[in-house]
Amino acid sequence: MKISRFLVNAGMIFMLLLMVVGSVFGESVGTGSFNKDKGIEISFGVPVDKNWADNTANYSVYEKPDPDIRIPVDSVLLDPRRINATLQFKDALNTSAEYVVEAKDISSEGKILGSRQFEVKKGQAQVLLSILLGAMLINNFVFTKYLGLCIFFGVSQKKETAIGMGITFTMVMVLSAIMCWALFTYVLQALHLGFLKIIVFIGTVAIFVQAVDTILRKVNPYLFRKLGVYLVLIVTNCIILAVPLINADSGNGPFASLTLGLGAGIGFAIALFLMSCVREKLEVSRVPPTFQGLPIAFIVTGLFALAFLGFSGLSIF
Repeated sequence: MKISRFLVNAGMIFMLLLMVVGSVFGESVGTGSFNKDKGIEISFGVPVDKNWADNTANYSVYEKPDPDIRIPVDSVLLDPRRINATLQFKDALNTSAEYVVEAKDISSEGKILGSRQFEVKKGQAQVLLSILLGAMLINNFVFTKYLGLCIFFGVSQKKETAIGMGITFTMVMVLSAIMCWALFTYVLQALHLGFLKIIVFIGTVAIFVQAVDTILRKVNPYLFRKLGVYLVLIVTNCIILAVPLINADSGNGPFASLTLGLGAGIGFAIALFLMSCVREKLEVSRVPPTFQGLPIAFIVTGLFALAFLGFSGLSIF
């Protein structure tokens, strides 16, 4: 008698838990991931019926900003465990956007568990790596946007000064990027003073440049003399100002802002180093008098720009 009562109570508790889990499953929002550019992978957490999973009508996919525009699912591939499903599409997806996948009336072992939504977007590490590589190579500020050319031509004659300026430039870029983001987010936007961002950004960069100027004067006087006036020009350099302005306009977070500054600084350092290597060779080469000096430097820069066009459209994730 006690055993039967125990079994009844255990059965009632199990049914109650099943109802609670089922309701939570139906109301919760899961996450998915991109499978290259024409697929989305989602995980149900429990084995689902293959007949239900293979029916493309059970899925509704759309970009989060445009819920009215539905993207038809071409086919569905269910893994052997029947837990993960890969939705395939005819056209390539915009992997930089955020998608929502709605799975209707999910069926498992003949039981309807309810509907569920899955949010699909790139992971934080993927986004940051894309920003870093984009600023370094794909959208190099010197060779694709033609910014910072004054310092680029001024200090790229020797590898020693090019390396020193590249490190200095990267340090100032990273520090100013994160500081400008904080000032813009917590001060300018809070006080509705966004129209002052250029002035505030220039002042912020000037503080860091002055600090680097003082440190270089004490630590490495030789490099300080070599950089000369170009160290002061960092204050109003277009690359230095472009990074915080891009962060402010695109709404980047602190890590994305820091990564963009780091990528732009490393990209500028790479451009300086490559150019200095070529210009040192040009000094001992037979260059026609008409092209000596800046003319041949502009030609070499154009060739580098054509070479960096090969990174256009590069996508890792």
